Amino acid sequence: MAEQANKRHGFLDERALVRLTGLGLSARHPMLGNVSGRHRSSVRGSSLEFAQYREYVPGDDPRRMDWRTWGRSDRYFIKEYEADTNLRLCLVVDTSGSLGFEIGGRAKLDVMKALAGSLAYVASRQGDAVGLYCAGKGFHTEIRPRRNATHLRLVLDQLSGLQAEGETGLAEALHQAAEKIRQRALVVVISDLYLDPGVLKGCFQHLRFRKHDVSVFHLLDQSEIDFGFDRPTRFVDLEGGESILADPGRMANHYHRAMSRYLRDLQTVMRETGVDYHRANVQDRPVDVLSRFLIGRKPRKKGGR
Repeated sequence: MAEQANKRHGFLDERALVRLTGLGLSARHPMLGNVSGRHRSSVRGSSLEFAQYREYVPGDDPRRMDWRTWGRSDRYFIKEYEADTNLRLCLVVDTSGSLGFEIGGRAKLDVMKALAGSLAYVASRQGDAVGLYCAGKGFHTEIRPRRNATHLRLVLDQLSGLQAEGETGLAEALHQAAEKIRQRALVVVISDLYLDPGVLKGCFQHLRFRKHDVSVFHLLDQSEIDFGFDRPTRFVDLEGGESILADPGRMANHYHRAMSRYLRDLQTVMRETGVDYHRANVQDRPVDVLSRFLIGRKPRKKGGR
C-alpha cells in the first residue's frame, strides 16, 4: 500500500510511511465515532480500561454491578469503562502564494504536501476517517472525512494538484471549518501562519469551542528566521505581487526584533488556546517532524512517568 501511494504521489516517501504507520496517530481528547477504533470516546462504554464508578439506576445491566463496593457501602454502583472509537482527521492546508517560497530547492508547499499526505495515509491505515480543507482566498476545497482507500486516493490526488497562489484565506477557512466539521475531530492546520496572532487566536478559540483537538504545523524556512542576506536584495510579496529593493544590513536588527515578537506572541496564543503547536522548518525531513509529533501524542500509561 505504501509503495502504491508513493508511485502515484511523489511527495510521499515509502520508507517514511512504514516508519510513521508503526507509530500511529492518537487523539489528545475523547472523540466521537461511529465504529470501533483505537481512540478514547467521550461516551462511556464497555472496554478493558476502567474509567469511573457511578450509582446504579433501574435499567442498568446487573452484570456490571461492583459487588465489592456494595459489600463495603451497602450501595449499588456500576463500573464504567472507556469506549474506544475512531478518529476524524481534518487537514486544513494553506495554499496562499507565500507557500511557494523556496530557497535551496525545496518549497514550503512541498513540505506541506508531504506532512499532510503522510498524516492522511497513517490515519487511513489505522481505520480513521480523513478529510481535507484547502485555505486559499476563500474556502475553495472541501473533502469531508471518510474511511476507505478510495477516499484516501481522492485526498492525495487533491494534495498533488495544489498550487501556491494568491492571498491567504486561512482565517476564513478555520472559522468555516469550525462550523462545517460537526463532530469532534483532530484538526491539523499546516501553514506559515503569516497572520496577526490575535486573528489566529479567535480562529483557534472557535475550533476549541467546538471541542476539536487542534494541532498546528508552522512552516518556516530557516532563512526567514536568520535573515542572513548580505547584499541589496529585491523582496517580493508572494501574495500580492509587490516588491521592494532593500539593503538587508540596514533592516536586519528591526527584522529580528519583529520576528522574535511575532514568534513570542504566537507561542502565547497557542498556549492560551490549548493548541498542539509544532514548528516545521523547511530544511527538516518531514518524517522527523511527524515522528516527533506522533510520539508526543501517545497516551501515557496511568501510574507511569
